[in-house]
Amino acid sequence: MSSAASSPARRTGRPRSAEADRAILDATRAALVELGWGKLTLGDVAARAGVAKTTLYRRWAGKSELVVDAVADLFDEHLELPDRGSLHADIEGVVLQFAALLERPETKTALMAVVAESTRDGALRDRIRSAIVDRQKSLVLLGRERAQRRGELPREDDATTASRTADLIFDVIAGAVVHRTLVSAEPVDEEWARGFATLLIGGLGATA
Repeated sequence: MSSAASSPARRTGRPRSAEADRAILDATRAALVELGWGKLTLGDVAARAGVAKTTLYRRWAGKSELVVDAVADLFDEHLELPDRGSLHADIEGVVLQFAALLERPETKTALMAVVAESTRDGALRDRIRSAIVDRQKSLVLLGRERAQRRGELPREDDATTASRTADLIFDVIAGAVVHRTLVSAEPVDEEWARGFATLLIGGLGATA
């Protein structure tokens, strides 16, 4: 085998800088809070991050993609599912984390802006799904697997049914917390999270 065939292929172009990426995503969120969606430009983000505008265009095709990634970065950093000992406690914990994240000005501004833009942009909807929704569904899968090991939930033998159940659980949790926090502007406190977890696990009869 030749050395050319055995050596790994080299990537062309300049390697990405994690430090530059971090500065750009931080600057994007800061600009959103200060300027709002309409006035935010890649030029402003580049100036805040201390990078050339061409650096942004090498990484993101436009403002929408950049803002989605800035939101996804926050979700990845602040949403987790440590083992709290029971399914009920796990749900309460992640609901409170999610609500606290949505209360942050940069999350609230960015999320509502990209969702509004995505209503007329199919590619942006796909990016939101892959960068935010699909990545956060991993928490549902982790929580369900943990509850199944504890014997709190039954295991589904059919993979399709299991996938649909995971989607439904995610939609119920995300939909309820987003609506209460961003639409109704009501608090998600420990009492609400406890009641929500009871309803989710036990069904409507559990709250009677």
